[in-house]
Amino acid sequence: MTRVRSHKGRGKLACVTVYDAGMARLLEEADIPLALVGDSVGMTVLGYDSTLPVTLAQMISHTAAARRGIRRALLIADMPFLTFQISPEETLRAAGLLLKDGGADAVKLEGGALRAATIRALVENGIPVMAHLGLLPQRVRAMGGYKVQGRDAAAADELLRDAQAVSAAGAFAVVLEGIPAALAARLTAAIPVPTIGIGAGAGCDGQVLVWHDLLGFSPAPSPRFVKRYAELGDAARNALRAFKADVETGAFPAPEHEYS
Repeated sequence: MTRVRSHKGRGKLACVTVYDAGMARLLEEADIPLALVGDSVGMTVLGYDSTLPVTLAQMISHTAAARRGIRRALLIADMPFLTFQISPEETLRAAGLLLKDGGADAVKLEGGALRAATIRALVENGIPVMAHLGLLPQRVRAMGGYKVQGRDAAAADELLRDAQAVSAAGAFAVVLEGIPAALAARLTAAIPVPTIGIGAGAGCDGQVLVWHDLLGFSPAPSPRFVKRYAELGDAARNALRAFKADVETGAFPAPEHEYS
């Protein structure tokens, strides 16, 4: 975690979500330093309408798959809903399994001051923790949807206290999601560990995007904070249509695709 902390105020850290070995190999070849096995896998890969149904077993499986493609990047695994809210014992066991069976280097969990004791307990047991503040997808029901957080003074002050609490508890970095850019810059300046933004402006110490958003696999239009660096969804659809047409017309397989 020292190499992540060393980026505080020095340079921007790039982080991308990853869910399998093939994605992980591409991420490695692009020299992305942080790989997040997000519980967003529930929506991007498994077809759920939120992250809430994702299980610990699914997260371990996807983390282990990503691990087989990761060599240099720091591999962080999300702790899914109900794996860190019930008891300290269950939290430690779940986090430990993400490292032991999944091969993660660290775990990420949502929540601020409420989770400080949990973060401290994990860190004291040798499990590095990334915190997550602002828009919390696992609390989407309580938040009334995917809405920007911290827009009034009281909410902003609470997020500042949360950031200070998780940092003091031992989190090596903090994800800031869905908050105003000025507030994200304020939180970044207030804590000694790096912040990784998603929908939080340019003032963070790094940025994370979901694989499917970044590469244009997710449906358009994208959220405001997303930059689509490619439109691979269009390329894939065109390739599939071309394959179908070739099969239907007999153009594929051609002699060069056959064995004598």
